[in-house]
Amino acid sequence: MNCFIYKSLKKDELYLYLDKKDDFSAIPAELYKSLGRLEFVMELELTPQLKLARADSAKVIASLKAKGFFVQMPPALFSAVQADAARQLH
Repeated sequence: MNCFIYKSLKKDELYLYLDKKDDFSAIPAELYKSLGRLEFVMELELTPQLKLARADSAKVIASLKAKGFFVQMPPALFSAVQADAARQLH
C-alpha cells in the first residue's frame, strides 16, 4: 500500500500517514488543527512485513484502509498515554 508521510512542525516527532498525497479531508477538524503546520517527508510503499521505526506497519495499513490516515505519536507522549491507560485498567 502506498502512503504519504508528513511531520508536524508544531509537535516534535509526530508524524501523519495519509493514503492520498495532500488530501487531509479524512482527518477530523480538531485533530487536524492540533497537528499544526505539516511538512511532506516522503512517499512509502507499506507492506505488513516492513519494519517501521515506531509503528506496526500492519496497524498503519489497517488505519489507512479504514480511516485514510494514521497518526504516529511522539515516543514520550505515546508512553505517557500507555501508562495512563494501564493505570485505568488497574
